[in-house]
Amino acid sequence: MLIDTHTHLDGFARRGELDGVLARSRDAGVREMISIGTESDDWALIRDLALKHAGTVRFSVGLHPCHVRENWAEEVAQIESFWKVAQASSLPSEAGWKPALLPVALGECGLDRFHLPKDDAAKAEQIFAWQRAAFEVQLEIAKRLGCPLVVHSRGAFAESVAMIDASGVDWTRVVFHCFSEGPAEMSELLKRGAYGSFTGVLTYKNAENVREAAKVQGLARLMLETDAPYLTPVPHRGKPNEPGFMRHTADYAATMFGVSVEELAEVTTKTARGFFGM
Repeated sequence: MLIDTHTHLDGFARRGELDGVLARSRDAGVREMISIGTESDDWALIRDLALKHAGTVRFSVGLHPCHVRENWAEEVAQIESFWKVAQASSLPSEAGWKPALLPVALGECGLDRFHLPKDDAAKAEQIFAWQRAAFEVQLEIAKRLGCPLVVHSRGAFAESVAMIDASGVDWTRVVFHCFSEGPAEMSELLKRGAYGSFTGVLTYKNAENVREAAKVQGLARLMLETDAPYLTPVPHRGKPNEPGFMRHTADYAATMFGVSVEELAEVTTKTARGFFGM
């Protein structure tokens, strides 16, 4: 069994495609997945998907840096309520409570310089300032809740690390999703006790630095994800990604680490369950 630790199911659900996606995922051996929150418009939707597909789908809540706008504070202010509602519903008198009510992590959140406006330096600076402010508040919430933190960092690795260092968040509860840096950056995470999770980029011909980073982290700490519908692995590259395609990434990683796919699945599932408390 494999766990897709980072996918986006809201688009599939809105298009009426989710049942087929989940069926193909089961057939491929990807039996559980975490649907990641990116903005307030999808948080309730993916929570409801987790309730409907309990045992298969879990969810997180966070404000993605590419969705940070001038009203970011209003969105971030809603995040903690998802834990409070779930915890209130978990009282013994509420026999109908389900673990799927509770987010498994805060995120994804972080910093992204790659998608800033290229033709308006002042606007880019303003947006990045909002990103930093939104990330700082989400770090405060994660520290208060003591929950796992899913970090998006693109073109801003050192700045993201510095902000987490300053926040006092427990680094052992931090994962940099879609890790696309190299071995030196992975070593910085390992020094702090954090994790990187890997997508279909592992299978790309020009991604040797990412493969080296995965080897530096080692099989024992490996987590896999699709980031669907993005970053489709070989041999489906060029098509929309979906959780079932993670099997190709797992097969590739097993060969890379010199183990059977069964052993890789056992190790990565154990790591994912431990990190996210599933």
